[in-house]
Amino acid sequence: MSGTRTTCPYCGVGCGIVARVERDAVNVSGDPDHPANLGRLCSKGAALGETVGLEDRLLTPLVNGKRTSWDVAIAHVASGFAQTIAEHGPDSVAFYVSGQLLTEDYYVVNKLAKGFIGTANIDTNSRLCMASSVAGHKRAFGADVVPGAYEDLEQADLVVFVGSNAAWCHPVLYQRIAAAKEKRPQMRVVLIDPRRTETAALADLHLPLRPGSDAVLFNGLLNHLSESGAIDADFVERHTSGAAAALAAAQPYGVERVAEDCGLPVGVVAMFFDWFARTERTATLYSQGINQSSSGVDKVNAILNCHLFTGRIGRPGLGPFSLTGQPNAMGGREVGGLANQLAAHMELGDPAQRELVQRFWNAPRMAEKPGLKAVGLFEAIGAGRVKALWIMATNPLVSLPDADRAREALGKCPLVVVSDCVASNDTLKLAHITLPATTWGEKDGTVTNSERCISRQRRFLDPPGEARDDWRIVADVAKAMGFDGFNYAMSADVFREHAALSGYENAGARAFDISALQDVSEADYDALAPFQWPMRRGGDGPKARLFGQGGFLHPDGRARLIAIEPRPPVGRTDAAWPLVLNTGRVRDHWHTMTRTARAARLSGHVFEPYAELHPADARRYGVVDGELAEVASERGRMIARVRVSAEQRRGCVFAPMHWSDEFAAAGRVNALVAPHVDPISGQPESKQTPVSIAPYAADWRAFLLTRERVATPQEDYWTLGRGVEHWRIELAGMSAPPSWDERARAWLGEPGEWITYRDAAAGRYRFARIFEGRLEGCLFVAPDLALPSRSWLGGLFGAQELTASDRQTLLAGRPLNKSADVGPIVCACFGIGQNQIDAVISGGAASVEAVGARVKAGTNCGSCKSEIAKRLRPATAAA
Repeated sequence: MSGTRTTCPYCGVGCGIVARVERDAVNVSGDPDHPANLGRLCSKGAALGETVGLEDRLLTPLVNGKRTSWDVAIAHVASGFAQTIAEHGPDSVAFYVSGQLLTEDYYVVNKLAKGFIGTANIDTNSRLCMASSVAGHKRAFGADVVPGAYEDLEQADLVVFVGSNAAWCHPVLYQRIAAAKEKRPQMRVVLIDPRRTETAALADLHLPLRPGSDAVLFNGLLNHLSESGAIDADFVERHTSGAAAALAAAQPYGVERVAEDCGLPVGVVAMFFDWFARTERTATLYSQGINQSSSGVDKVNAILNCHLFTGRIGRPGLGPFSLTGQPNAMGGREVGGLANQLAAHMELGDPAQRELVQRFWNAPRMAEKPGLKAVGLFEAIGAGRVKALWIMATNPLVSLPDADRAREALGKCPLVVVSDCVASNDTLKLAHITLPATTWGEKDGTVTNSERCISRQRRFLDPPGEARDDWRIVADVAKAMGFDGFNYAMSADVFREHAALSGYENAGARAFDISALQDVSEADYDALAPFQWPMRRGGDGPKARLFGQGGFLHPDGRARLIAIEPRPPVGRTDAAWPLVLNTGRVRDHWHTMTRTARAARLSGHVFEPYAELHPADARRYGVVDGELAEVASERGRMIARVRVSAEQRRGCVFAPMHWSDEFAAAGRVNALVAPHVDPISGQPESKQTPVSIAPYAADWRAFLLTRERVATPQEDYWTLGRGVEHWRIELAGMSAPPSWDERARAWLGEPGEWITYRDAAAGRYRFARIFEGRLEGCLFVAPDLALPSRSWLGGLFGAQELTASDRQTLLAGRPLNKSADVGPIVCACFGIGQNQIDAVISGGAASVEAVGARVKAGTNCGSCKSEIAKRLRPATAAA
């Protein structure tokens, strides 16, 4: 196959991609030979070719905002860190890194921090998504190991999603399961989530449990397994310890109590327990709904208990499975990316393992204690204990909890270094030294996905400007600080050292071992095919499954069954803060949108920050579907578009976490989230923030469409996004400007033909500017939601010359032909809108497949199938 085989930079599924550079454009397709996706791609992956342009790229080093050379920038970083260490000790410096880094990048920065500077103050944004799973694995198995493979999820007879909206967050894996269920209709799927998310389209049973009650549910399940005789006594006896205490802790949780504590009908709980007990091939997939909790580790272990007690682990078609959030969260953990880890799955708290790593690295000063975890790290910066910070490939002032306090802390830090590929984001605004890094398409190295599969990410674009790989930047700083051991010529050199350390004095004691590749040649590294670890030197080849015959990683070879005492969330509602805020992702955006916002089709699906709540709550708090509302907590506030949905649990609000100050006036949801963390993992409780909601009493609403991007508005509310051939800004405010004509001309420019409609008494205005026959921009203003379709108007920017009827429709504010308005985008792959889908449903399309046959929606990546099914439900009910 022509093109470059590489790996997707989004979620932890780790899809293989074939990238082809053709006439200055990048075309991507799924790699049919990659074991993770077998040719499938989601909407984000399919749009990757649209995100590689150089607009908004950081291309040169900057010191205090001024362009400089790499030599000067490296010298500033090295001297700044060295001086801080000399004056305040090694723990006065810190690194905050990212699951977006490649394993080679992660390895070099951890080596510098922990083995040469001598501080473990290096943590990663993976702390925010996977740390509870890591800690739960280590407590149960003795190591951070996912025991199964993706194919188990297709072979299972019962698939249980817990706190996972895989349809949006891991869509390719979700589509693999959906395809398996279509082939084997007897496969059952259970969704455990307070919301009825898009993943429910596949579910035979939905448990909308009370937020935070997951440990109660799985304690109850364990008790039921014991009472119903579903426990594998032989496996428990030979391969585990702690059974008596774990069962004793679960014993009080009968079905009735579980139902009451979880806010579920007794019959629903009993049905789930019965299905689990009776189904040998059961796979439990859990993600952020479990991990992002002040008791996330206990919740993980409550799930693992149920699989260990039944011996359902390490065999085909069954097992617990942690769905990783980022593309290389697991690779980062393999090289010690978390503040409490060492490289090669070794422990900072183990003196023998510290000494082993120090010998291997010939390191002069080894960190001797765990460092500060993400939330604590920024608290230490604010308190002045950390005085120099290097941030790599992440935007913590948007993604951290208590984000406003994190911003205040960073503003106090004497030295802030940021390596990134973008020229501007919330965090870069506070950087003293800015270093241009390569990004997807330009980087070369490896990543590890959720099933322990290591894949190559290969370079197919030359690094632009002066951008450098992160591992090289770190190595250059290390050498400038006078450290030996960083003379790498290429990423393959780093990989070989990483592989050698994994097998160094291992002898099977550590599960992570890829020492078979420690002498891999440059050519073989370049051609490296995806494989699952372990892959030991002189041993067996890759293993898809672990622990099927025991062999756990605790010194006695036994897994630990953990006695779980369920704890309520730290965040508790009261009269002032009566609702529970749950944050998460949407289908077509990723993290803080620095990549996905570059693809117009990805902004068409969900354009604005939103707050979704139940109709009863909307009535109670006086908010209206489609209007704006202010969501507030003790920590901060945001303004979001209201979505009223019966699929949301009463008493709960869902808001996505993607919008930053680059794209919205008040959309940073993590400014509301308190910094409560799990005491073991340090992972924040992002799913349980007490909030209030109230109408945002705007006097006017408007939207602006322009061919060229305009300066960021100063209005109370705005959200910015890219259209296919235009930019779109949604606007609202408490008081109207003195003259809408002046405002329109300031935004739209002067030259050309103007179309204007004014009804000052009603507060309605329409402005459009046409230049050389083409629409250059338009502004529509109203006192209410009665504004024209953005999708219809956006389509006019594609016309080479507007017709007389086009001008008439601009003045009227509506299309002459209804079919010209496709409506909000549902299918990003083909740009198919809600109105088009509703039209074919009204015309007789009675299934997702029938809709696809008529308008193509759902026939490419499949990410929109659940939404098409949702639109089919009212028609099916009416029929």
